[in-house]
Amino acid sequence: MATQISDKQLRSRVKLLGRLLGNVLHEQAGEGVFRAVETLRKGYVSLRKKDDAARARRLKRIIEGLDPELATHVVRAFSTYFSLVNIAEEAYQHRQRRQQVRTGETLWEGSYDHTLQEFHDQGISAEQLQALLGKLNYMPVFTAHPTEAKRRTILETLRRIFVTSEQLNDPRLGKNEREEITIDIAAQIQVLWKTDEVRVHKPKVRDEIRNGQYYFRESLFEAVPLSYRYLEKAIHKVYGDEAKNITIPTIIRFGSWIGGDRDGNPFVKPKTTVEALRMQKREMLLEYLNRIARLGHKLTHSDQLCEPSTAIRKSLECDDDICRSAFADNPNRFSHEPYRHKLHLMHYRLELSLRTVKNQLAGNDRERYEGRYLTEDEFLTDLRIIHESLCSHGDANIANKDLLDLIRLVETFGFFLAHLDIRQESTRHTEAVTEILQASGIDYAALDETARMEKLTELLGNANQIELNKSGYTEPTSETVEVFEVMAQMHQEVSKHAFGSYVISMTHAASHIMEVMFLGSLCGLAGKKNNEWFCDISISPLFETVEDLKHIDPVMRALFSNASYAALLKVAGNRQEIMLGYSDSCKDGGILASGWNLYQAQRQITELAREYHIDLRLFHGRGGTIGRGGGPTHHAILSQPVDTVHGEIKFTEQGEVLSYKYSNVETASYELGMGVTGLMKASRSLIVPPQDYETEYLEIMNELTQVGEDYYRELINRTEGFLDYFYEATPVSEIGLLNIGSRPSHRKKADRSMSSIRAIPWVFGWAQSRHTLPAWYGIGTALSKWHNNDPQRIEKLQSMYKEWPFFRALLSNSQMALYKGDMAIAREYADLCKDSTVAERLHSKISDEYMRTREQVLKVSGCDYLMEETPALAFSLERRNPYLDPLNHIQTTLLHRLRDEHVSDDERDIWRNPLLRTINAIAQGMRNTG
Repeated sequence: MATQISDKQLRSRVKLLGRLLGNVLHEQAGEGVFRAVETLRKGYVSLRKKDDAARARRLKRIIEGLDPELATHVVRAFSTYFSLVNIAEEAYQHRQRRQQVRTGETLWEGSYDHTLQEFHDQGISAEQLQALLGKLNYMPVFTAHPTEAKRRTILETLRRIFVTSEQLNDPRLGKNEREEITIDIAAQIQVLWKTDEVRVHKPKVRDEIRNGQYYFRESLFEAVPLSYRYLEKAIHKVYGDEAKNITIPTIIRFGSWIGGDRDGNPFVKPKTTVEALRMQKREMLLEYLNRIARLGHKLTHSDQLCEPSTAIRKSLECDDDICRSAFADNPNRFSHEPYRHKLHLMHYRLELSLRTVKNQLAGNDRERYEGRYLTEDEFLTDLRIIHESLCSHGDANIANKDLLDLIRLVETFGFFLAHLDIRQESTRHTEAVTEILQASGIDYAALDETARMEKLTELLGNANQIELNKSGYTEPTSETVEVFEVMAQMHQEVSKHAFGSYVISMTHAASHIMEVMFLGSLCGLAGKKNNEWFCDISISPLFETVEDLKHIDPVMRALFSNASYAALLKVAGNRQEIMLGYSDSCKDGGILASGWNLYQAQRQITELAREYHIDLRLFHGRGGTIGRGGGPTHHAILSQPVDTVHGEIKFTEQGEVLSYKYSNVETASYELGMGVTGLMKASRSLIVPPQDYETEYLEIMNELTQVGEDYYRELINRTEGFLDYFYEATPVSEIGLLNIGSRPSHRKKADRSMSSIRAIPWVFGWAQSRHTLPAWYGIGTALSKWHNNDPQRIEKLQSMYKEWPFFRALLSNSQMALYKGDMAIAREYADLCKDSTVAERLHSKISDEYMRTREQVLKVSGCDYLMEETPALAFSLERRNPYLDPLNHIQTTLLHRLRDEHVSDDERDIWRNPLLRTINAIAQGMRNTG
């Protein structure tokens, strides 16, 4: 039996990587750097064990004495250490899971194995499981919000260290082999040390597109078919003979905002969207070419030894014209090997497709190669013909390996890689419609909401009444129209599935959705053909603020009751997607108001969709941090209201989440599995009657939210000096200088207002300064006021925590944010404020609520200390704290210098570089940015 994996192995690996890093520092950076790092590391480790004011002062003096070059090296050393720790922890989690698999027992909660066993024990039949699988659509959507601090070059280097360090787990290694691998790891750490982790230039959108594609190429092309294999294996293990009748449809799909999200990003133009889709198509074609080439070396069957199907023979006859070109140099090649013959033709056609898209990316839109695959459906049909033929002569076991993996890749990614969402702010559409209609003598701006809906309804079925004249429009309107033209063009050029949804941010009225539909109709995406409705655009209104969430019902009711919109929706599949914004609602009303209003909104819109017999898909705009809807995906899905998840879920994956989830194949397949099983469990209402939670819980949550929201708003809206405190006691202004995203961090420069600051830097700033305020502020006051030390009320809250996944997830996630917070360090940031009286008052207020929330969350959860229920994660964060402490102190020291009005611009420039590196390093250590 395999040796049980213990935490000792993780500690050993962390120690090894730390030692190798220390050696690199000593040899490459010099004794001075090594000594400074070791002094600070040991000093702050000691302080975490025992408070010592004299030692703290000595360490502070050492930090203040660092020159710019030494400070830079020290920060980089700690940042590199965090990267190596992350690698060790991820590898350790892999080994733990592999160990469980080897035992042959039921696997971890959230695994396919555990979930299906649970379903089987609950009496869910194979037929019910098949019905559920047929409804599933799990769609992570990759975005390029400015929260990923790591460059792609760094990611690639870390990946190499990860792969090499995994070799050390081979028990067959001898001493010399182990030493050679260790030397190799040390060399790679040396390369990492000499690779700049901070971007010299702000990334362009094209760079962000490449960064997004990295994860597909590096892990997801392997992880997706692997995830399907795990699911298939679990079904056969649990359902036995009944599993023969279960087929697995396409469950996993991906979306993207990179190159399509133009809201607040002036650098995303129509040509950017075209480029993004062409780059995505190129990525897929390269992957398919490699796989087809590999299959050609494996499917070497001779028609003298087996009988290929009639379908494949006919397909080869149909390909005669292409054959002449593909086999021009050798007409008889593979004459008795039908699969190699077919695969060679397919490879040739893919090459023609690739040449065409490369020409298009180079600006040559005219030269298109005849014989290329025009659609992914043609390619998929060819693959399925081969698969069916292999199965027909007893080779199903061979067909269901690499070939089936490729079929599943094509079903998932097509020629488009990820469904590209378009996002734009509602006023841009209103302004465009106003200008377009003005040319036809219609004063749209003067109409009220009812009249606007009537006019748009009238025009939707008669779009030919309006003639487009882009040359006569203002630049914003011309560009808005061009986006819709690009969508129509890319449907033809790339794939009919190239686009996901057209997301409208700041949706306040039904006319905002109808305006987009009208603009789409002008460009051939919707309307009537031969008096029949058609619709090739999916529109997703985004409700972001607390106030917006409360208006979902009237807005969507007005839309659903519109006969023309209902007809368009019906021909498009009768599915309405609605996007819910976590970030702005949390910034706007606090964590309790955000979470509860989102919960209520989901219940409300689900009932409304049911009333109008419309299928609903909710799109969750989550970030990585708790304050932006983050948290473990499996439990996040399970915490949704009962009977609101009906097989489909879509959510954004942002910033650091991408690198943590999708940098390595096994982690990616694990995360996909955890997400899909969460979706399966949350969608059980499709096959068994749902059981709702006590109405009393909902009423209690209502009362808690009212108190929590009022307390939060009292801080951000009614506390004098609060915004000054935010801008001065966090590095939010300096974050804008860091080259981590193409999007501006503020909507308006030099505007110190809640409306100007974006939700991402809002959370980023509080996290860097260890306040972590957005994820917990108001919870403590709400809980304490509600129970008022009444034992029965406390017991009721404890029951809610045990029985209600939503409430449990809320408090569990807040525990993680509280654990990452540190009010003593936050006090150091408060000292940056110009007005010390305001700083003292506000820090005391925030600190009091922090202690109150900590106490109340522990009381309700029944835990003795924070994160008692997630010890592995607690240990991970605890390991980081002594290394984060010096970084925070270095950051506050440098912020003092940069903000000193008496410092010259030249001197300020000297300290800016090490400061920006502290932002990267702290983000690495906390595993949180935005």
